[in-house]
Amino acid sequence: MPAYNSIFNADSSPPSCTNIGNFPLLPLRTKVRGPAYTLPPSSLAAHLSPEPDSESYDALDEVLGLFRANTFFRNFEIQGPADRLLIYGILWVSECLGKIRSGMGAREAQKEVQNIALDTNFAIPGDPGFPLNQMFNPPRDRQEAETLKQYLGQLRQELASRLLARIYEDGSEKPSKWWLSFAKRKFMGKSL
Repeated sequence: MPAYNSIFNADSSPPSCTNIGNFPLLPLRTKVRGPAYTLPPSSLAAHLSPEPDSESYDALDEVLGLFRANTFFRNFEIQGPADRLLIYGILWVSECLGKIRSGMGAREAQKEVQNIALDTNFAIPGDPGFPLNQMFNPPRDRQEAETLKQYLGQLRQELASRLLARIYEDGSEKPSKWWLSFAKRKFMGKSL
């Protein structure tokens, strides 16, 4: 059985979407400042995602929806640019889950995860420390690299806040064991 691919692959190819290297800058439903086009907000609670046919549904909803199913796969066939965003998002969620321990309260977990989300010292495609350079093309110039770094920073912050809303969705101070059970799994055997 193959891994689940992104439904945004058709929308993420040029000219309908801006790509830097072969990483798509898809629109996001976010309040975090950055270069992404902002989708309309959803009226749902923070721990819920809109339906895929809704105009508010974005690639980050898809990352969170496919995370648990795709983490079981060691191989992933890339069928379009949005799959690269899906891969990056899944690896980022794994990184965030690794920072949360079973006894952590919501406030402490938010502090830990937001600290790594706000850190601007992370590798982008083309950097020597980026673990997926064989799948990603580097930006053409310094301006593209800066735009990609800003977009990835925006993506990381928004994904971290949505993940925390799901882990602590019932309002308790204990994280969801169901989400934390995936903390040790490595999608494709990689980590950011």
